[in-house]
This record gives sequence, C-alpha cells and structure tokens, in this order.
Amino acid sequence: MEDLLNEVVPQEDLERFEKKYHHELELDGEVTTDTKFEYAFCLVRSRYTNDIRKGIMILEELARTHPDGRRDYIYYLAFGNARIKEYSSGLKYCRAFLDIESNDQVRSLEKYIKKEIDKEVAKGMAVAGGAALVLGGILGLGIAMARNKQKREK
Repeated sequence: MEDLLNEVVPQEDLERFEKKYHHELELDGEVTTDTKFEYAFCLVRSRYTNDIRKGIMILEELARTHPDGRRDYIYYLAFGNARIKEYSSGLKYCRAFLDIESNDQVRSLEKYIKKEIDKEVAKGMAVAGGAALVLGGILGLGIAMARNKQKREK
C-alpha cells in the first residue's frame, strides 16, 4: 500500500486533465462529472500537497452531488487524505467505503492508516516523555543549585 500511496501521477497526465477541465469550464460554464473525477483522480496522485487538497475538495463535492460514483469518490478521498497524512479523515472514508462494500484494497489502506496513526501516537509519547525528562532534569538542577547556595550561606 505504501508504494501505491507514494506513486505520483505523470505531470503530462495531470496537465492533460487540467486542460480538459478548464476547457469544459470555459466552453459551457460547467464541467462533466467524468471530467471532474478524472481531474480529481490525477490531483490526489500529485506530488504537491495543494494539488491533493484541491482533488479532495472536488471529490467531496462529487460524493455529495453524484451518488452513482460515490464508492470511487470515497476511496480516493481516503487515498488522498492518507497521502497528506490526514489519517483521521482517511480512516473515516475507509470506514464509509467498507460500510458500502467489503474490499481488500480498502482494508489494506485502512490497515496502513491505522499503523501510521499508531506511529504518530508513539512519536507524540516519545516527545512528551523527552519533555518530561528535560523538565525533570531542569527541576533537579534547580534544586541542587538551591541547596548548594544554602550551604554556602551558612
């Protein structure tokens, strides 16, 4: 799953679908559902976080307004959120997908996201533990210095 999440869309594909999206927008003032999805699909596979976020916004709108493709939209919402390390959102979309149907690829993504959440929690605990040690060290040093000062004054 990690390889799939790290795979980026070729720049020429992204540019081709971006052009198509903007062409339809300029021509009709509206973009077809298929073109929106193709563009969003490329965006969530971009190397740039802002592109991924833009793809997520398009997919969220599609999921709200076009229930026919909801399954695909939800999967790529989970995928895009996992790529930008928005793990709680990614997990939410995995669970929403699995409520619709069972799917091994989505279960694999869910497992990956849970593993990453556990890593984040472990990092947070390590940082908190390190901070507690530093604080304890400073406090101990302060107490030792105070005692030393008291001894010198006597």
